[in-house]
Amino acid sequence: MRLPPRSGTAATLTAALAAAVLALASCGSGAPAADDPVTLTITANAISGGKNSASADWIKQWVIPRFEAAQKAAGRDVRVLFQPNGVDDEQYKTKVALDLKSRTGADVIDLDGIWVGEFAQAGYIKPLAEVGGTGVEAWEGWSQIPQAVQGLGIFDGKKYGLPQGTDGRVLYYNRQLFAKAGLPDPWQPTSWQEIIDAGTALRRLPGVTPIQINAGTAMGEATTMQGALPLLAGTGTEIYSGGKWTGASQGLKDVLGFYRQVYGGGLGDPRLQQEAKGRDKSFAEFAEGRIGILAEGDYFWRAVVEPQAGVAPMANRDEVVGYAKIPAREPGAGVRGQDFVSMSGGAVRVLNPFSRNPRQAWELLSFMHSAEAVKAELAGAARVTSRTDVNAEVLAGDPMLTFISEEVLPVTAYRPGLAVYPQVSAALQEATAAVVSGTAPDEAANAYRAKVEGIVGGPGNVAD
Repeated sequence: MRLPPRSGTAATLTAALAAAVLALASCGSGAPAADDPVTLTITANAISGGKNSASADWIKQWVIPRFEAAQKAAGRDVRVLFQPNGVDDEQYKTKVALDLKSRTGADVIDLDGIWVGEFAQAGYIKPLAEVGGTGVEAWEGWSQIPQAVQGLGIFDGKKYGLPQGTDGRVLYYNRQLFAKAGLPDPWQPTSWQEIIDAGTALRRLPGVTPIQINAGTAMGEATTMQGALPLLAGTGTEIYSGGKWTGASQGLKDVLGFYRQVYGGGLGDPRLQQEAKGRDKSFAEFAEGRIGILAEGDYFWRAVVEPQAGVAPMANRDEVVGYAKIPAREPGAGVRGQDFVSMSGGAVRVLNPFSRNPRQAWELLSFMHSAEAVKAELAGAARVTSRTDVNAEVLAGDPMLTFISEEVLPVTAYRPGLAVYPQVSAALQEATAAVVSGTAPDEAANAYRAKVEGIVGGPGNVAD
């Protein structure tokens, strides 16, 4: 979905209607008298008893009473309201965009990280420091959020939002199969070639698919996030950088060449990449000991092979499943000169630039991202957060998630939050599908470039 235009009768009318619905919002109801209490509003795509219920309950039952009490103790009369939503993400995105276009809406707003650049380019959000003042850069929390993780809320080098929970991509491997193939355990490849070498050893085992790295259009965004983008980062290339989209660069050709080695060299199963349920089938095959190496996010550990409630539970997960960082093409070849790379996703919270109480809104936002608040939101669950101090405490009993927090997040990267990204991602998926089907990597890269030129407004917006 593209954001609504910033001018035009129809858009203005729609925005006015959205503003009327949100007449109680703190930043659109006229200036209060000097002695009136301050009212702040939070909005999120969460609603008690429905979508993201736990988040809604945390806001209502923990954030609001605790923040109001803290403000009262400081001699301030502050009231906080919560505007719940329980709709499709695109509907929520449209609603928030219309609010901001009409200079109304909540003071603190939940956004998917992938929307940040789009909202910033439309002028709907501004850098945190421009809205919240000098207290933003002085906030203690920045030192607890790795620079790479801060990137979730950064666009064009400026901080627009505070990252919420995040995740990371790694290589999982079956330790039993590695032992049978004579491979080391623990295993940490330092180059793509070492992945290929491990796959070659695993190919000697009957009934085993050596490597599963998502490819093709049936896998959807999982192809891009679990496969193509981490590999591209491993060549030192980002899908969007310096105002241009990556075209048929050497980095992209190297990525497609790696896919060719895996799927043209008998190290992967091309059929899995073409089936509608191929990703789910790959999960089941890994759990059954029929896939040796699989690239996935920490979701795979938490929700797929989790021994009790996983989609493809492995009772012996902790003993059998190993994990390793994704290496750059060769040491030092990754983005920022890194030896290892990853990709992450997640949500952010931003400030409404039209808030009538921007300093107090920043106090509320930073309070919601304090260590105490983040731990309260987890409610005892072991999940990766944006804060290293919280992760050190809540992930202490889970070595894998600790690995994500300590080893993976510092080297991760994020998708560009721009409106055309989904179309570019689809073109990238098509390029991997072509290679899996036998197209030469250079030919697939050139076809990809041609598609991207049409998506992003011509060759001037694409760089090789």
